[in-house]
Amino acid sequence: MWERVPLKEVANVASGFGFPKKYQGVTGERYPFFKVGDMNLPGNEREMCVTSNTVSEAVVKELKAKVFPAGTIIFPKIGAAIATNKKRILRAPAVVDNNVMGLIPKGNINPWYLYYWMQQFVLRSVSNIGPVPSIRKSEVEQVRIPYPPPSEQRRIVEILDQADALRKQRAEADKKAARIVPALFYQMFGDPATNPKGWPVVKLGDLSQGRPQYGANAKAIDYREGMPRYVRITDIDEDGQLNRGNIKTLDSDDWYQYELVEGDLLFARSGATVGKTYMYREEDGPCVFAGYLIRFQLNREKVIPWVVFAYTQTPHYKNWVASKQRAAAQPNINGQEYASLPIMCPEISLQQQFADRMMRVLENSQHRSVSREKIDNLYDLLLRYAFSGKLTAKWREAHMKELLQEMEHQTRALS
Repeated sequence: MWERVPLKEVANVASGFGFPKKYQGVTGERYPFFKVGDMNLPGNEREMCVTSNTVSEAVVKELKAKVFPAGTIIFPKIGAAIATNKKRILRAPAVVDNNVMGLIPKGNINPWYLYYWMQQFVLRSVSNIGPVPSIRKSEVEQVRIPYPPPSEQRRIVEILDQADALRKQRAEADKKAARIVPALFYQMFGDPATNPKGWPVVKLGDLSQGRPQYGANAKAIDYREGMPRYVRITDIDEDGQLNRGNIKTLDSDDWYQYELVEGDLLFARSGATVGKTYMYREEDGPCVFAGYLIRFQLNREKVIPWVVFAYTQTPHYKNWVASKQRAAAQPNINGQEYASLPIMCPEISLQQQFADRMMRVLENSQHRSVSREKIDNLYDLLLRYAFSGKLTAKWREAHMKELLQEMEHQTRALS
């Protein structure tokens, strides 16, 4: 087993800096200035490459900020963002805001070894439990990290780079698959922006039974047998599918009024996820929905739920959501505004044909989901072995070829 040392012996722990609005929105300057939300931007899934803000050397001095070097590992240090457990590495020198903390590797550790170690580290384990979670520098400094020789660090990085490259291929396959649903919608019904086939256009509220309903505000707790799954905004993937990780139930016995039934549509109403949607299917098991989601139950004689769900995956819908957001405050769309959403309504027989095709798409999606889960499990296994001391030369000789071949097989299954 390797020696375990406090993080402060291999990295400097530093917080970011305040970023006044008058300096924001400037591009073309020397240093990127990353805000905590930039970790969610496409292209920043691993390395921080994309930003909307840059600052000059003069502004850095005026802000009394510090430029973090390339190879710094950054993560959220305050608020709900801690629960996302995101960690990223800086590709180039940059400044970060005061909602972010960074680990600046010292010369005795491989930055990518530190990055991969952080992937299996749970941020909440060093956050306080107050009303606004936060992480203290002093707590992070005392966390102990396995410290193998430099040669072993390099081998671990090489192995995990291979595994991570396969996960990247998986992510690219997922992006391609996510385009299938809107493409099918456009093929059968036409572009909703121009409605070239002249379908009747009806407001979502007029296609629904009853009023839009807001979800439960009960606390999420660890899943218990016999209780329904608690569907939160964070449980819904970008393509509208329910993810399988971190399943919770709710701390309430009065949950029946929030129970989902086949075809229910949920819309996210607040924050960065506003506009995200999910359609409930019985295959997902008993579920209830959380307070930041709005439920619409559709009149099946007027519209088939698959049609509305597919429409919410199109660029036209996303543009509609963007037009409803308030520039001066946190993005928010309430039930009344969602009820005004215009929906094309082709004849029911054509809608049914669309639903039948969507079911075939869903079957393929389920196969991809199984493959994704296997890849993630294999990657997590490698992370655990890498930092528990089990990823030894003997173990690598016995298992690595087989393990990477299985990941490659699962990646091909996503194509």
